[in-house]
Amino acid sequence: MARLRSDQPFIHPDCAITNATFGEYVEIGAGTRVANAVIGDYSYCDRTCDIANAEIGKFANIASFTRIGATDHPMEKASLHHFLYRSADYWDDVEVDATWFEHRASRITRIGHDTWIGHAAIIKPEITIGHGAVVAAGAVVTKDVAPYTIVGGVTADPIRRRYSEDVAERMMAMAWWDWDNARLRLALPDFRALKAEAFLEKYEKHQA
Repeated sequence: MARLRSDQPFIHPDCAITNATFGEYVEIGAGTRVANAVIGDYSYCDRTCDIANAEIGKFANIASFTRIGATDHPMEKASLHHFLYRSADYWDDVEVDATWFEHRASRITRIGHDTWIGHAAIIKPEITIGHGAVVAAGAVVTKDVAPYTIVGGVTADPIRRRYSEDVAERMMAMAWWDWDNARLRLALPDFRALKAEAFLEKYEKHQA
């Protein structure tokens, strides 16, 4: 297993990366496509993901075969097909529809810190997944997900809260995801051993 680095992402083979920015200790799984995206520190995706037009926070856990920022077709037009906007693939005398591609790129999907996007989940454009939220495997997310909420299904609905509202608010106020690598290392035994409330009780004192 490769040691992740702060100065460059670990990108597995057969990835297609276009207009992407990566934070520290990022890993991109084999066969993944990333386009027009920002991926924050410590976040990773497993193999064969498709991430487009997205801003992903720190410590995001993205399972294999997920699609984030799934693109749309022009349903209001006479046809849905590529020939409307990838027109240069079909004729020599016409260019692609740049306006359509600009519109697509502007519809940013936002994934918060410390999130878990389950296997084969699909998240539509312009959706916000709050900090600490969990998207169940196979879910299709068409509306925003509140922080520290678990959603699932087609289309996705809330299943339950991950933490109580009080604990969630305290965790977001603590914002441990902004700690530097050395501080995370010092706290690692407590991350491993303590449940969320006990962790808060210990480390809120340090921030007081």
